[in-house]
Amino acid sequence: MNTQYKTTRHAKFLINYHFVWIPKYRRKILDDPKVVDLIKNTIIELSEKYNYDILAMEIMPDHMHLQISAIPQYSPAELMNKIKGVTGFRISKQFPELKARGKIWTNSYFCATTGNVSTETIKKYIEEQWSKIE
Repeated sequence: MNTQYKTTRHAKFLINYHFVWIPKYRRKILDDPKVVDLIKNTIIELSEKYNYDILAMEIMPDHMHLQISAIPQYSPAELMNKIKGVTGFRISKQFPELKARGKIWTNSYFCATTGNVSTETIKKYIEEQWSKIE
């Protein structure tokens, strides 16, 4: 297996996270293509700002999956805070009718570290989510 370690001035590392989170009250906001595009574009923009690579991303009708390879500068909590905070803010700004019902995201999320061996398995799992609801 080809291990892709990253390097900074002071560290060599391989840190992959699998995140899952949901809209507040499982509201049906993720089935709107405009909202989905806004979320995807925002997460891509944030990946450049916070120096993480997107390994897999799926936006399901009632939840989100995101697998990233991150640098050790940011904790998983910091990354989720940035991603959920900025996407929630932009959704609220562009779609005020969604903000009228309260916060966009729940405070909670799922996070698992994915070792090198399981990265492909997690990516496949995320990509196969659509087949489970059809």
